[in-house]
Amino acid sequence: MDQKQFVESSIKQLQEQIGSQRVVCGLSGGVDSAVVAALVSRAVGKQLTCIFVNTGLMRKGEIDAVAEVFTKTFETRLVVVDAEQRFLDALKGVTDPQQKRKIIGKLYIDVFADEAAKIDGAKFLAQGTIYPDIVESGGTAENPSALIKFHHNVGGLPADLQFELVEPLRLLYKEDVRAVGRELGLPEEITSRQPFPGPGLGVRCLGELTKPKLDILREADAIVREEIRAAGWMEKTQQVFAVLLPVRSVGVKNGERSYDNAVAIRAITTTDFMTGDWARLPYELLDKISRRILAEVDGINRVVYDISPKPPATIEWE
Repeated sequence: MDQKQFVESSIKQLQEQIGSQRVVCGLSGGVDSAVVAALVSRAVGKQLTCIFVNTGLMRKGEIDAVAEVFTKTFETRLVVVDAEQRFLDALKGVTDPQQKRKIIGKLYIDVFADEAAKIDGAKFLAQGTIYPDIVESGGTAENPSALIKFHHNVGGLPADLQFELVEPLRLLYKEDVRAVGRELGLPEEITSRQPFPGPGLGVRCLGELTKPKLDILREADAIVREEIRAAGWMEKTQQVFAVLLPVRSVGVKNGERSYDNAVAIRAITTTDFMTGDWARLPYELLDKISRRILAEVDGINRVVYDISPKPPATIEWE
């Protein structure tokens, strides 16, 4: 089935499933949720309401960018919920990666459900679940697989969920999702956007999450992505980001001893996100990124480059 046939078939199925009921969709700003929103919007129009939860774990400028893109692209209502402090409070003192993912996932669902409950007549919940999410979360009863990491949209929903699920992309891989988005007419800035994990910076800021640490990571990550894009490498890689490590080391800054954080740069090439290799970025580009981070971001005095393939490493560090 090609993209056009998939879109036509999905729209028909969605119209039959949803009927005249209202549906809500959780927008993260990523490709998967955007394509689901576009697909559902094409099927049922203004019966759709999109909800964006500001968890405080987003990248620099993410909230404004998401709001701007989706209010211009979709003829749907967009609700932005500020829950930053609620997430930080719930994550205080937590360092275990799986526990962080579960807390973030559960709280996201709780905040989303609270907001969705305010939408009169909403019966369906649209999610951007794709096949790799299912595989990494342990697969299905018919096709079980090893649990790699917890995805809150797979097995993380409460048993008493008040909505019926709508997951039209659950059998697709990332590149298939991008192709469907292009078929739907979404702008390239969305369809070519690199993946961003559901827990956001929560799994890229290792150890306990605090606002100061997240702010440091946001600034470093913005520099990494800015320089990668300027050098023309964003199109040659499938995922690029910074990771704040739970490591402090001795350095020299402004002629004085420093004892600050270390940050890792992660750049991946892959075709299916099930396997991947580290991108052979030019030394000159890595040097420029490193020097900018060390000069512009307070609290960092060491930059390293992650050259681990997947497997044995995963793309994300947590």
